[in-house]
Amino acid sequence: MMAFFLLLWLLNVTTDEQKNAISNYFDPTHPKVSTAESGAGGVLGGLTMAPKGSMASMQQPVTPPIASRTKPAGSQLSPSQADKNKKNEAKERAKEKKRQEEQKKFDEAAQKIKQAIQQSPELAQLAKNLIIDMTPEGLRIQIVDQDGEPMFPSGSAQMFDKTKQLMEKISEIIKPMPNEISVRGHTDSVPYGPGASYTNWELSADRANASRRVILGSGLPSERLNNVVGKADTEHLFADDPKDARNRRISIILLKEELTNPESYENLEGEELPDDEGMETEAPDAAPAGPPVGTFRRTPGKVEFP
Repeated sequence: MMAFFLLLWLLNVTTDEQKNAISNYFDPTHPKVSTAESGAGGVLGGLTMAPKGSMASMQQPVTPPIASRTKPAGSQLSPSQADKNKKNEAKERAKEKKRQEEQKKFDEAAQKIKQAIQQSPELAQLAKNLIIDMTPEGLRIQIVDQDGEPMFPSGSAQMFDKTKQLMEKISEIIKPMPNEISVRGHTDSVPYGPGASYTNWELSADRANASRRVILGSGLPSERLNNVVGKADTEHLFADDPKDARNRRISIILLKEELTNPESYENLEGEELPDDEGMETEAPDAAPAGPPVGTFRRTPGKVEFP
């Protein structure tokens, strides 16, 4: 009896469309459950998520992230670490500023040397014997031999008067600068005769030492002299032609202060950023994600029981 009354109740609340679907379901002559393209279209109507199938889209809408300078929650720097980072950044800015100031002085010195040579009647003809450039070590000033215009007699460390005047003019211009200097002698690869006890090593070292005496005699403080080196023919200016006359030269290098006095850079204290600059703060809690809007909808086949 209970099942009978339950059946009566179900028949009372079932629509004609649902009754027809149930009848078709049990009808062996009716092979199709549904001819509709959307939803079941049969027993109880079913639910659908889109007009043309079960899913509106295979892709989920992407919400672009909000640009932020902050780090994710939980990764906030401690006050001590943040303060340390600010000091390091300020020190790096101070170092870079000091490097730029030194580079400016190097550029000015190079320009002064070139102008002084051009404006001197005695030295103007030696402008082609002068090469000035920047290296990782600092400002390099090279007095180079030319074919027919040597700076030293062949095989000798006794420089010509014109070479001495040129070196004195260079020393006069670099004397006010604080940089230490390196003096290096170079030769070509033309060897001495067999059995000679004097070689390009001795020659390059003697020429570098002769240059040192002229530089110090021009008033450059001796404490600014970092080293005097004879390189022989190990560092050619023109490596593809080891016997080129221009490989015979004297190099005077104004060394970067960062190389000779690194403590002066490490002890720099730069101007710090304001408290709200350069610090990483904790990101605010993200808003709870709500349900997608406009992605799903119910069909008219929805079933409601009383």
